Amino acid sequence: MQHIFLESHNIKNQHFGFGQFNYHLIKGLYNANIEDFKITLHAKDTHVLKEEFGTYFNYKKYYSLRRHKAFRIRKKYDLWHCLNQNIKIEPHHDIPYLLTVHDVNFIDEVSNDLNHERNIKFQNKLNRSSAITYISEYAKQSTHQYFKVPNVPEYVIYNGNPIIDIEIPENHKPKLTSKKPYLFSIGEFTERKNFHALVEMLAFLPEYNLILSGNNNTEYANSTLQNTIRELKLENRVIITGKISELDKQYYMQNCDAFVFPSLREGFGIPPIEAMRFGKPVFLSNNTSLPEIGGKHAFYWNNFEPNYMAEILKEGLDTFKKNKTELSQNYIKHAKSFNWNDTAKQYIEVYKSILFKK
Repeated sequence: MQHIFLESHNIKNQHFGFGQFNYHLIKGLYNANIEDFKITLHAKDTHVLKEEFGTYFNYKKYYSLRRHKAFRIRKKYDLWHCLNQNIKIEPHHDIPYLLTVHDVNFIDEVSNDLNHERNIKFQNKLNRSSAITYISEYAKQSTHQYFKVPNVPEYVIYNGNPIIDIEIPENHKPKLTSKKPYLFSIGEFTERKNFHALVEMLAFLPEYNLILSGNNNTEYANSTLQNTIRELKLENRVIITGKISELDKQYYMQNCDAFVFPSLREGFGIPPIEAMRFGKPVFLSNNTSLPEIGGKHAFYWNNFEPNYMAEILKEGLDTFKKNKTELSQNYIKHAKSFNWNDTAKQYIEVYKSILFKK
């Protein structure tokens, strides 16, 4: 039997995109009931995974020492799947290698000098790849724009939507809620999420509050965002929840008037399609992968001038209210088209194409 190693240690933190990707892909692979090969998961807490998936997978405990060349994993697997472009752990042997690229945002956020250490490491990943998967066409195009991509098979495989079945108990309510109608967004509080643009827009929308969720223990949250809130005197209208549970996220999405996502850079962008699953209007920046993911079912901002953003939101909500039933159904249909089981099946086909290549 052929053996695949999934470098999946980022599964430890499912409050971030990589952790969510790892978990939902693994669950999709589990649901596929594979018999052609055996998969080994690499994780710090293998006990939790064993409880959920039993003997379906093999497991190998993660140690940070394995980032160093001398301590690399010595077992010679038939295929190594590197689940994102930032992973520092590499195989000891020269074996078939599948790389999944989510984005190359480090070109903007770290350095655009191709001789920079960060970029050299990524180029080395590309060079050793037997095949490459991308989570969006944008991720593929930007990789080709900045790096030398080897002549290997390439595939675009969209992420799935984690929210297929809505499971909010009738009596569930988060600790922090809004008495007024509200707009909602979620993500790590960083410069590229651009949350302060939403606060500036809020000054032109007196009828709404704004709820922001995600990891807010960041420099951006404590400086740019908080300064904007104070300067505009919106302390009572911007509700920052910090990290939230899955149920709280679903509650906020189900009860918001709109989901707002002015991100500057996204390799895919799962939260907008999660919100569409609730039939909610979604407002996105017209940047990177977001138009590809939202398609004709989202409203877009072409710039971040606050009054302009507010006008786009008002116009979009007016359009939505006039056609609420039809549009909600279209949003839900679009959101359901992103399915993790289908995503996993596409990865399985890529695995087979490498393992059983004639």
